[in-house]
Amino acid sequence: MQNDLMALKNLGNTSVNWLLAIGIHSRDDLARMGAVEAYNRIRQRGIKVSKVLLYSLHCALLDLYWTELDDLEKLKLLDAADRAEAIADIANIA
Repeated sequence: MQNDLMALKNLGNTSVNWLLAIGIHSRDDLARMGAVEAYNRIRQRGIKVSKVLLYSLHCALLDLYWTELDDLEKLKLLDAADRAEAIADIANIA
């Protein structure tokens, strides 16, 4: 439900609409897909988003504000997103 997503920290109307567009309708949906996969699916739709969206999605699941995320965790998330995107690109070529 959209209200469920709107209740999460870091998420507003725009980010919730992006999540709805990729089939995420609840916190549980986001948890099942994971922040990295959700971030990459949004980007695959041609939506230009910043890395803050990745941090926000991850922290929404932890009930934290994205500004509370330390630099090492941010780097890990970016690395995971880049790796997942590279694997998807290779899979699409094959």
